[in-house]
Amino acid sequence: MALTFDHTTLGQRLLFGAGVAVEHTATAVAALGAERVLLVADAFAMELSDAIAARVPVIERIHDIVQHVPAARADAATALAASCDADAIVTIGGGSSTGLAKIVALRTGLPIVAVPTTFAGSEATSVWGLTTDQRKDTGSDSRVLPTAIVYDVTLSTGLPAQLAVSSGLNALAHAVDSFWAPRADPINRAMGTEGMNALIPGLRGLAADPADLEARERVLFGAYLAAVAFGSAGSAMHHKICHALGGAFDLPHAELHSIVLPYVAAFNMPAAPEAAARVSAALGGGDAASGLWRLREDLGAPRSLAEIGMREGDIALGAELAFDAIPLSNPRRVQPEELEALIRAAWAGEPV
Repeated sequence: MALTFDHTTLGQRLLFGAGVAVEHTATAVAALGAERVLLVADAFAMELSDAIAARVPVIERIHDIVQHVPAARADAATALAASCDADAIVTIGGGSSTGLAKIVALRTGLPIVAVPTTFAGSEATSVWGLTTDQRKDTGSDSRVLPTAIVYDVTLSTGLPAQLAVSSGLNALAHAVDSFWAPRADPINRAMGTEGMNALIPGLRGLAADPADLEARERVLFGAYLAAVAFGSAGSAMHHKICHALGGAFDLPHAELHSIVLPYVAAFNMPAAPEAAARVSAALGGGDAASGLWRLREDLGAPRSLAEIGMREGDIALGAELAFDAIPLSNPRRVQPEELEALIRAAWAGEPV
């Protein structure tokens, strides 16, 4: 079979190891030659933040993190970076802290060292998001790709078990959505597949025993591979829906992705047999979309958008906001009424 494709590999340094996050962060910052670091960190990561600040030349800190990166918070963070003459950013936490750091980097050009404490995957992509007046805009820019990532499996042990599972399912959504994204190609499909092959058994092990560090490490490694696939392939139907709903209705990011994924899979997979085969194989056989739905059920993750706070009256508006963002590359043409029906099914938690 002849292959023809145009693939860009995003360049990052990856420091992976258990129990050495502080040391690895100091190494990554030193390699940048940074002397005035802005630390952006989730409030629950204060102990780690203090330990890193003791080893890294931190000049200012931000701990008031809000999901979906509201424009006002992004403006304040950018102004702080300028006023303290920061020359680098260290971000600690999940996708929300990484997302805020990315907007500052987008506007200032400052390099980022990311220290993830969840399985969000944002640290491995050049995708940014910003919410203004309940509308979440996203884009891709090389300036927001962290220069280095520090992965330490022990940093995720403080996550509540259900949030850890939802965060891992969010990572799984990166892999699946990359199979039909605008820039899908054989390389990111391969990375997405290997990401699934690590994520699914890892998540099952994590759900069975949250203290299982080996399972947690598989999830972390799989989340990285899936994020790289997503970062290369681009945002597809699943992510466009979730970005629209999350920005408009302030829904929790990881749970939102874990709920919507099986419904998008059920819609797209009849027109994407190769993707369906890859997902089915990773799940151990059977119908791929139903398998994703059962996996979420088995893991005990939230099952409906209603459960995480979306109102039934917002379904039509959510479909309207998402419709224009869905890429033309989607394997199946989407009609407005079909999209509304999909979101309604996810709102109700109907079986796939």
